[in-house]
Amino acid sequence: MTILDPVAAPSATAPSDAHPLSSLTADEFLRVRDIVSAAPDFTPTTRFAYVGLDEPHKREVLAWQDGDGPLPERRVRALLLDMATGRSTDGIVSLTSGEIVSTFELDGSHGQLPVLIEEFEAIGEIVAADPRWVDALALRGCTPDNVVCVPLSAGYYGHPEEEGRRILRVLAFRQDHPGDHPWAHPVDGLSAYVDAANREVTRIVDAGIMEIPAESGNFDDPVVQGEPLTTLKPIVITQPEGPSFTVDGEWVSWANWRFQVGFDTREGLVLRQLSFTDAGEERPIIYRASINEMLVPYGDPSPVRFWQNYFDTGEYLFGRFTNTLALGCDCVGEIRYFDAVLADELGNPFTIENGICMHEEDYGTLWKHSDMFTGSNEVRRSRRLVISFFTTVGNYDYGFFWYLYLDGTIECEAKLTGILFTSAYPGLDADGNDYPFASEVAPGLGGPYHQHLFSARLDMMVDGLSNAVDEVDVARVPMGAGNEHGNAFTKQVTRLTSEQGAGRVADASVSRAWFISNTERRNRMGRPTSYALYPTESPVLLADEASSIAKRAEFATKHLFVTQYDPAERYAAGDFVHQNPGGDGITAFTAGDRPIDGEDIVVWHTFGPTHFPRPEDWPVMPVDYAKFTLKPHGFFGRNPALNIPAPGAAAHCAPGGHAGQDHAEHPGHAGHDHAEHGGHGLDDHGH
Repeated sequence: MTILDPVAAPSATAPSDAHPLSSLTADEFLRVRDIVSAAPDFTPTTRFAYVGLDEPHKREVLAWQDGDGPLPERRVRALLLDMATGRSTDGIVSLTSGEIVSTFELDGSHGQLPVLIEEFEAIGEIVAADPRWVDALALRGCTPDNVVCVPLSAGYYGHPEEEGRRILRVLAFRQDHPGDHPWAHPVDGLSAYVDAANREVTRIVDAGIMEIPAESGNFDDPVVQGEPLTTLKPIVITQPEGPSFTVDGEWVSWANWRFQVGFDTREGLVLRQLSFTDAGEERPIIYRASINEMLVPYGDPSPVRFWQNYFDTGEYLFGRFTNTLALGCDCVGEIRYFDAVLADELGNPFTIENGICMHEEDYGTLWKHSDMFTGSNEVRRSRRLVISFFTTVGNYDYGFFWYLYLDGTIECEAKLTGILFTSAYPGLDADGNDYPFASEVAPGLGGPYHQHLFSARLDMMVDGLSNAVDEVDVARVPMGAGNEHGNAFTKQVTRLTSEQGAGRVADASVSRAWFISNTERRNRMGRPTSYALYPTESPVLLADEASSIAKRAEFATKHLFVTQYDPAERYAAGDFVHQNPGGDGITAFTAGDRPIDGEDIVVWHTFGPTHFPRPEDWPVMPVDYAKFTLKPHGFFGRNPALNIPAPGAAAHCAPGGHAGQDHAEHPGHAGHDHAEHGGHGLDDHGH
């Protein structure tokens, strides 16, 4: 990863490019390609399904940073697929020694490698060569030339003919002209199951002809958009002295925060070693934070849709679809971009320019009080540092925004936009009831009910490696002795002691939160230093617990899991998600019921919305939001933002003026929001 326009000279204390967690460079990707392709079992049809840093054990990295250990070996994980035979391998390459350290061949019993772009691109040709598919399209007034085929991950349903084969399931959408968005015209009632490796259709499912919705969904057509709104005036926010952050390679310092920015093909943006300097001491909070998995399960049980559930991280590697944001974009504030360097399916490096955006935002009032006794009248303004990226996975666009605040708060917010995955809407039944599994979003066009369930992997390090988790609920106190007037309430604290008991569900009725504390360190009141995880209460996976998807995605059945740290346990649904029958990921990680009280722990948090689509979500969806918050709770001895200077210039604090509007009162974000500016070039940024 590289940064454009570094804003400060390298710090004397910042790690160098030799840091064991530094992102892989283009030269390193080339070395991996050359080492792997020289192996005797590498063929002309072998493709690189994934190439990424094989991160050293946390303790090795920390020992090296403290000067107590050697520089860990630089290793890379490479997943390979032979397109001709389907042979799949999981290998480790040492860049230190220039050798392949290990190679493991997959047999498919625990899932397949992620779906390749090359496989996606071949699907249209494969189904067009099958006369059953062509005939079924003809019955619906279509041909292979006027439909687009959407290849989708298959899930696992025990079909005998699919065992050990790389399967994709296909739905079709009519496209009326080259500029027509086909999502408006689903060719419903029809799907094809395809063996991508052998290039054959294994099954055609024809559940009956349904009328293809005719109305255009071309949201980029000025006729569809309507008369432009002309009453909006410009909003301009500037930082005439430049941004407050400094950057040295991938390391960022801002206010009291310090951390490393990283990027991975599978997970996208990764933040490492987040720490907060308190009274001169750099105190660790999170060792590694990422969105490690994202599940989109659909709730329509129709014969051609029951299998719709996508793991956009594990099956599709959503990091590779990250949007480029153009320099010169007409956005607010001082923007700094990071490039992401990845490997393509031939092992060659490629660069996503400006893949990560970083900037500051004003965030209204930080703290304020007007005192009736002393006459004191003090106010401080809040701001936050935003680190974000946007990725487009098929029809949906997802932004992931990490926010760091001056008072030590950390937030992660997902922004969801793009186009609904559509169906034909069957209309009312004989009794006049609506179809129970989709909304009608346009005439004859359905938006199936679905969920977006994100898994955040939070490798915690609150003041060190000895951490524990308490579940904290508010509790009513019955009226009686000691509570004669019935006004009392208190908190109920439950220590989570082992992995099997740490699968927990959020509960708004008791204001449930999870406190992650250090079992060895105390604050000035003599209590453990801690951070509290505040979830947004929303449903977990709604599929039946006996369903295939529930077995494959146990992580999504709870809001919280806690595991003992193991560097091999990176993904909540397991390493190989595509066609995995279940039992991996969180299910396997917690099977040993390891202790988690006073241990080096990882917190897995599931969050995200349940979506009943609205007409207002069509033809392009306004941004929806999902988030969680980590707040210091006894981590500091007092308000850590007391020393924030008061607004200095009169123009910034003028009675009756328009400067410095309070973000809390005006919730539209003042800073650069990728959702507002697109991500594919200057035209998408309004130029």
